[in-house]
Amino acid sequence: MDARKETHCDLLIIGAGPAGLMAATWASRLQIGTRIIDKRGTKVFNGQADGLQCRSLEIFDSFGFADRVWKESNHMLEICFWNPDENGQIRRTDRLPDTIPGISRFHEVVLHQGRIERFFLDSLKNHSNISVERGVLPEDIQVDESATANDLQAHPVTVKLRHLSEEEATPAQNSSNIPDGLFRSSLAEDDSDDLIGRNGSGEAGSETVHAKYVIDATGAHSWTRRRLGFKMEGEQTDFIWGVLDVIPITDFPDIRCRCAIHSSDSGSMMVIPRENKLVRFYIQLLETGENSGKIDRSTINPDLILKAAQKIIAPYKLDFHYIDWLTGYQIGQRVSDRFTFGDRIFLVGDAVHTHSPKAGQGMNVSMQDSYNLGWKIGLVAKGLANPEILKTYQSERRSIAQELIDFDHKFSRLFSGRPSKDAADEAGISMEEFKSVFLKGAMFASGLSVKYGSNLLVAEDNALISNGDAANEKGSASKIKLGMRFPSAQVLNQSSARPWQFAHFLRSDGRFRIVLFAGDLQKRAQLERLKHFCDKLASPESFLHRFTPSGKQIDSTIELLTIHSGSRTSIELLDLPEILHPFDEKTGWDYDKVFVDDVSYHEGYGDAYAKYGVDKERGRVVILRPDQHVAWIGEFEDVEAIEAYFSRVLVPQR
Repeated sequence: MDARKETHCDLLIIGAGPAGLMAATWASRLQIGTRIIDKRGTKVFNGQADGLQCRSLEIFDSFGFADRVWKESNHMLEICFWNPDENGQIRRTDRLPDTIPGISRFHEVVLHQGRIERFFLDSLKNHSNISVERGVLPEDIQVDESATANDLQAHPVTVKLRHLSEEEATPAQNSSNIPDGLFRSSLAEDDSDDLIGRNGSGEAGSETVHAKYVIDATGAHSWTRRRLGFKMEGEQTDFIWGVLDVIPITDFPDIRCRCAIHSSDSGSMMVIPRENKLVRFYIQLLETGENSGKIDRSTINPDLILKAAQKIIAPYKLDFHYIDWLTGYQIGQRVSDRFTFGDRIFLVGDAVHTHSPKAGQGMNVSMQDSYNLGWKIGLVAKGLANPEILKTYQSERRSIAQELIDFDHKFSRLFSGRPSKDAADEAGISMEEFKSVFLKGAMFASGLSVKYGSNLLVAEDNALISNGDAANEKGSASKIKLGMRFPSAQVLNQSSARPWQFAHFLRSDGRFRIVLFAGDLQKRAQLERLKHFCDKLASPESFLHRFTPSGKQIDSTIELLTIHSGSRTSIELLDLPEILHPFDEKTGWDYDKVFVDDVSYHEGYGDAYAKYGVDKERGRVVILRPDQHVAWIGEFEDVEAIEAYFSRVLVPQR
């Protein structure tokens, strides 16, 4: 490669793990010019992150590949608690559902990170020409701060890239025959500065990239974060844990269930059953071969970890013949003081928040950072959205990161602590308290409790969105919460009678959506309310037309989806206003925009209006962001308020 080469792109993504690939997936759907680089020569093939919570699976479904994960993964249905009895021997003390029943159409599953990356990579290939450029490292980054946020033609971020040799791009391993993730863990130093400091510029040379936006998703050792001077705030503990992915040989009865095991004096362990008979063990290491100070990662080996596990799980036996992967880490909870630089460089995932992996949050929260950010950059880069929406990334996601740190701080210390022998043992950990914290954290862990506060993208909770019986009688959507993800319920397609989860139609394609709970359209007054609302939206002067680019379909920026509550057979699709089922000269009417809350022939009654808390007579109007979070709730008569919302978020196209 010519060392003087210079290129331009809308978005440069540094780091091709799940968080970086999530951002690239958004870019592929929004068709913005994107490059994604990674300093490692290959993708992950073993180990690393494995837990996928409800919200992550919902997001995968919105991109169209949740079914692949669902089929290959191991499903986590039960967690068992094992604690020492009065004689110090571990006993099963409780069983609980691993995921709170009924909170999502998905529950937690586990599948190793390499397969998850493969699904992302296949999705990129199917929807774009974006591919990961491996063995590429940033060695300098500069921002022209004179470029304004509204200058969409500017490429103010300049990144010098170095193309590494195969040897430089291959991480060091402790063992030649056992893959490990120690080079990524908190026990290892980052090698970026060492690679940058070497003489030469790699086998393939170097280049300079000019980007409109940069996302750094390189993990806890983020070079970009250090280069920008962001500070990680928090603390590191003395708790050292080892991780083994093995096919166990054991007589432990709950080896195919998730287990939290506390021994009386040998530490704690978490058991995670995996796909293909694998089991992941998170094992507290009380002996590491070091007297003090930072642990030498070379001391973390299979024998050391196994011996610790055998002590914890005794009197049950544990051994293995096959090992797939291992790593070790030191527990710490830290969050960066900043997530963005000038709304041009954005850091996601472990680059800005680190914690222990046992709650299954790392990969999930990291991907959800990118999921929050990707559509915002995409719409701004295409000139469809107000650049001010980029400011909401830090305000929305840093608060979530802080919640994660607070939860993990308490959870990891309770997990790592010695169980109390009795009520007088103040130095010990109460197992009842541990269980209580686990239960309280289950909703947070699922990813479904995320609530974004009022900002440019989320309306204020005003009189239109009120609580109480009086509001419900007037049609309040009492179970649809501002700032939270829009839940799913079964509805029927008006035209085909096929039952669907409504969330199936909330695809991650960059569009805002207006969900019309049309109420009972068999009532003339309600039908007239709907027609009056639709007449205003269909008008050539309406905001719907104003924010749609010339030559594009009327639903290309804002899509209307309707759910009515009457009898399906009492309504004909083509009797409804055309704006609800637009006509295309090549493909005809759109039959996938109008639904009904009615009884299906084979799958019962979804009772969607009750699940959403919407009055079946009067209905409701809800605006959803492209990430399915609720942005605004109101009435059919509130067209001016709807227009005001989109006027501050979107950019007129005509």
